[in-house]
Amino acid sequence: MKPEDRYHRFVRWSDEDQCYIGYCPDLYFGGVCHGDQEVATYAELCSIVRDEIAHRLAKGETLPEPAVRATRDLDFAAA
Repeated sequence: MKPEDRYHRFVRWSDEDQCYIGYCPDLYFGGVCHGDQEVATYAELCSIVRDEIAHRLAKGETLPEPAVRATRDLDFAAA
């Protein structure tokens, strides 16, 4: 398993912003990217997460333990 596969990533529509917003709550507080197309936004989110993990590992940092799961806390994480 690749390190990024451990982290839950999701995209949801924002009525307020009128766009899709990408989230990875274990690595970032709030949304990290946005776009007009759901699939393109998810692809961008995946790229951002891969880059962040590579950056942290290159600096010798320990990655945080994944805590967010699809079955709980997603509304809280997206708020």
